[in-house]
Amino acid sequence: MAPGDGCGADGLNGTTTRAEGLALPKAERGRTVPPGKRLLDVLLSGSGLLVSMPFWAAVAAAIKLEDGGPVFYTQDRVGEGGRFFTVFKFRSMVPDAESGVGAIQATKDDPRVTRVGRLLRATAMDELPQLWNIFRGDMSFVGPRALRPSEIETTADGDLVPMADIPGYLERSQLRPGLTGVAQIYAPRDVPRRHKFRYDRLYASKQGFWLDVRLILASFWITFRGKWEHSGAKI
Repeated sequence: MAPGDGCGADGLNGTTTRAEGLALPKAERGRTVPPGKRLLDVLLSGSGLLVSMPFWAAVAAAIKLEDGGPVFYTQDRVGEGGRFFTVFKFRSMVPDAESGVGAIQATKDDPRVTRVGRLLRATAMDELPQLWNIFRGDMSFVGPRALRPSEIETTADGDLVPMADIPGYLERSQLRPGLTGVAQIYAPRDVPRRHKFRYDRLYASKQGFWLDVRLILASFWITFRGKWEHSGAKI
């Protein structure tokens, strides 16, 4: 996006502190929906869809040439207020990658990831079709990652915990899911979800228009450097 599930809260102090450094003017704190957020989403996603169409054609051709499978991958996700929506992505894994094993997050050097998919994931270009989700209003450019309806967390003790039982779930569920966000940028890729929720709660408490702009610019920089799949610091 490598610490494993055993990474405690102390192991996150450095990155959490960096994220907390994204201070905002006092007047912008505590607002449920920052003024201009939806307008920014519509303008950026609409222009992005128009500009990137030739790239879509090139990616589609590359995916088809590699294995002949479908170009797009769709999945149900939980959106703002618990509403379900369908998320769109360029397929980066072999066809039927989840058959028999379910929706398991890809790991480093995962054999299910195709050669084209590896490049797409490193630059986050596999998520480019989500511009349509943003334009429709399912998602925002900045917000917490959209979760699968049945997603669970495995604790360090091996216990299975529903996402809704993890502290911070309620706060993040009131926000529109984002293509990028504080957790996506600052949290180490493979830390447990319960730790990433801390970053989502931080964003919920400090969200604002200019913070969104800064996070979007940081995301472009990570994409340019191909660091989204990096296990360490992305920026």
